[in-house]
Amino acid sequence: MSNPADGIAYTNGSYVPLGEAAIPLLDPGFTRGDAVYDTTSVWKGNFFRLDDHVERFFRSCERARLSPPADAEGLKRVLASCVAQTGLESAFVQMISTRGPYQDPTNRDPRQCENTLYGFALPYIWIIQPARQLEGIDLAVATGNRRTPPEAIDPRMKNFNWLDLQKGLFEALDRSADTAVLCTPDNRLSEGPGFNLFVVRDGVLRTPVGNVLEGITRRTVFELAADLDLKAEEADLLAADLTSADEAFLSSTAGGIMPVATVNGQPLGHGPGAGPVSLQLRAEYWARREAGWHATPVSSLL
Repeated sequence: MSNPADGIAYTNGSYVPLGEAAIPLLDPGFTRGDAVYDTTSVWKGNFFRLDDHVERFFRSCERARLSPPADAEGLKRVLASCVAQTGLESAFVQMISTRGPYQDPTNRDPRQCENTLYGFALPYIWIIQPARQLEGIDLAVATGNRRTPPEAIDPRMKNFNWLDLQKGLFEALDRSADTAVLCTPDNRLSEGPGFNLFVVRDGVLRTPVGNVLEGITRRTVFELAADLDLKAEEADLLAADLTSADEAFLSSTAGGIMPVATVNGQPLGHGPGAGPVSLQLRAEYWARREAGWHATPVSSLL
């Protein structure tokens, strides 16, 4: 018998155990990667920046010419219901819209598809486990491929076209690193599988601009930096800006702010372990989340 705490999914009008959720085989969301999504999280019973995630989800839908069968308030209720049915206090929560199956499989006109809405909640996911975050991870700069250029797929549209990121992750793991950051076709730093990157040098935080998803946690870092009197900016960055940095860290809904200790196996300029600025930002992020910063109680949406 399924345990609701393992996950609950919403599939076009019905709530089911996550392990039983499915999409039709001929949905272009599966066969073409024709889908968008967004991911938020719940901590101690509170969504974090839910309005920001829902707003970005609908912007992604608009860019992809998708019209999911729900408005913002309806979507929030769906997500809250998924969380409530799991009974989880802390959860990883995702919303998805796919193109939907063709009305006639022999006529592949995407305009004739009925777009879908899916959502699910499961126990909170950490890209990097908390203990490893405190130590700092080893980040690899992928060399075997490049991030898909925005002229092909707009990275601001959060989508499931992840093969470039997956290839980078395989390369990093094969090199005994924890994860990878990719570069653009013109050799600027971009992002990694599910996270944005920040480098710290001479007390200034910089994050790649251009061919990246403009992450909600990335936005949160800018807010934290302003409150802590730290300068933060977007910039065109090269791999050398990372390897010569004093510190570096990753930002993601799945894990928050995650310090980097080494790049390509070599320590960053601050010395062994996680850097002090990265640890300060990480501690501030979680302290504020514990205190209800940018919070929407799950119970308020039911």
